[in-house]
Amino acid sequence: MIHPDTELRFISPEVGYGVVAKKFIPKGTITWALDELDREFTPKQFHEMDETYKEILEFYSFRNNLGNYVLCWDNARFVNHSFNSNCLTTAYDFEIAIRDIEPGEQLTDDYGYLNISEPFRGIDEGTKRKVVYPDDLLRYAPVWDKKLVAGLQKFNEVNQPLKRFVKPMVLKKIDKIVKGESEMDSILTCYYNPNGSAKVVLEKVHANGTAMKR
Repeated sequence: MIHPDTELRFISPEVGYGVVAKKFIPKGTITWALDELDREFTPKQFHEMDETYKEILEFYSFRNNLGNYVLCWDNARFVNHSFNSNCLTTAYDFEIAIRDIEPGEQLTDDYGYLNISEPFRGIDEGTKRKVVYPDDLLRYAPVWDKKLVAGLQKFNEVNQPLKRFVKPMVLKKIDKIVKGESEMDSILTCYYNPNGSAKVVLEKVHANGTAMKR
């Protein structure tokens, strides 16, 4: 479920539609949470579908760490990509604002953590990254983790209209993270790796103290 203080707007002919904040959304706010109306399709179900449905899922869904296609039922499926996104996903089935989002500003994700099937060139935003790759999670997890930890520090200080969609055990985990009693689970746990565990890769990345470079 997308944050209630948002709406769908036409952005431009190049971008199409996007999700825009109607009110100020402060850093640390849950901007999206997986809910019971979101649909999940296994790879087997996907491959048995008609090509029309496959195209819809490829365009509007993301893949979780099981490789399943998750199709959001509401405007969340229209959130656009940005190399400098103001939202990041977590290991806990929700996303947060990693900086303040002003009224009229788009909510954006970095599609690099959505387990895309094929690379694509994003709109030029003046960033060093120009292309989104399927393995971007392996490369930028440490960078994104730092932003998430900073955002979660504000979790209990801001209004959370989507908090009721987060499991109680997860909320307890977040409280411990905020208090410094527990480490946050890395965003890398969201990575879909059909060839094995991403844990070893994360350990190597952290050992190097930097994101992997392309």
